[in-house]
Amino acid sequence: MQTTVRDHAAALAWNFDPDLLRRYDRPGPRYTSYPTAPHFQPGFDGEQLRAAIARSQRERPGRAISLYVHVPYCTSPCFYCGCNRVVTRDARKGAVYVERVLREAAMVASMIDPSRQVVQLHLGGGTPNFLAPELIGRLLAGLRACFDFSEAGSRDFSIELDPRAVQAADIQALAGLGFNRTSLGIQDFDPDVQRAINREQGVEETLGVIEACRAHGIRSVNVDLIYGLPRQNLDGFARTLDTVIGVRPDRLAIYGYAHLPQMFRAQRQIADAELPDAELKLALLGLAVRKLTEAGYQYIGMDHFALPDEELACAQRRGDLHRNFMGYTTHSETDLIGVGVSAISRIGDSYSQNPRDLPAWEAAIDADTLPVWRGLTLSSDDRLRADLIQELMCSGEIDVERLQRRHSIDFGTYFASELRRLAPLQQDGLAEYDGGAIRATGRGRPLIRLIAMCFDGYLGKAAQPASYSRAI
Repeated sequence: MQTTVRDHAAALAWNFDPDLLRRYDRPGPRYTSYPTAPHFQPGFDGEQLRAAIARSQRERPGRAISLYVHVPYCTSPCFYCGCNRVVTRDARKGAVYVERVLREAAMVASMIDPSRQVVQLHLGGGTPNFLAPELIGRLLAGLRACFDFSEAGSRDFSIELDPRAVQAADIQALAGLGFNRTSLGIQDFDPDVQRAINREQGVEETLGVIEACRAHGIRSVNVDLIYGLPRQNLDGFARTLDTVIGVRPDRLAIYGYAHLPQMFRAQRQIADAELPDAELKLALLGLAVRKLTEAGYQYIGMDHFALPDEELACAQRRGDLHRNFMGYTTHSETDLIGVGVSAISRIGDSYSQNPRDLPAWEAAIDADTLPVWRGLTLSSDDRLRADLIQELMCSGEIDVERLQRRHSIDFGTYFASELRRLAPLQQDGLAEYDGGAIRATGRGRPLIRLIAMCFDGYLGKAAQPASYSRAI
């Protein structure tokens, strides 16, 4: 399904009244997977992962691989963070961790057809540049010994960087190792906001990292900002946006802060009274959308933007954009293999996740067993709903006829109760349904996860709403 410039312009009709905000500001998944991670089951183990790999290779021989490595370490806690991380200043822990990651990679690689190529590599965290470039080089050399890494120009090898702990020489070394994409965390340049989230970060040092990436041939630089942080206001966020837009990063992610202090201990340092309300949060996001689109960025969806000639924007216009645990991506026809503590894999018709607890993951590796904590094998209903939600999140609409043909269903009959749940969103001007397609309107595009929730077969069954961030 192809989209046009007009489609993207239509996605920018940000027009909300306070009553609508109150009705729809409720918890919901971000749909980087379906079913979402809270519904993974502990009964899924290493043997089931082996079976899933075997099935995938029988059904789609030679399928490419996306490889994700989770590096959990950070030297200081950012109070907003909901990622799985371990705070330490002991750099020696990095080498021990890399050795275990490579042992896990070798276990998984022993089940993988050696002709399959890694076309996408991503180091996330935590803070991946907690590892010195020399240690990252050792990690990549070990991974290359396990898997066949593509040398094609279209490959994506990316790493998340904390600009406070990286030098120009480090960027040069990373580029020499084959990284061609970087993602930099900024969040907000406002000093008052930075103090509230325990992440003080200078403008010049951050912009210097972006300049170094370009000087050393990194072809795409992503910048992360967050709206909804404590003490944030429109004037301060506007200054941050203007500063960032001035250096023209290739991609931006404008994430909504998910305040879940019952799940993430560091967030208890943030006072609820200092958080923006739903109306201000949406205004902050609307400000970002307006400024970025006026500056020529294409709205990809949810929280992602890209320059029109960037690969992510081109993929959306072609209709082959994909969404997974790494966000939006151009590599849809791959199996995702995750290694390291808490990493998630999507292989064939299965999801599997490693232990979130570092000692449990270490114990599994030291026992030479696959460190699978939980997961599931998708049913035919899961595959149908995953297909529907993937299409909605990537293109802003659902092609009813295509789904009926692909899954041999009558859409109206199969999803009769879901269409009833969709009706209030239609009445509020968030969605349209004409029998042939379901579309998010310009007003509904920023709340697209609410449309997806209408078709989620798991909501209300097992996971508690506290597992999810609020929709606004």
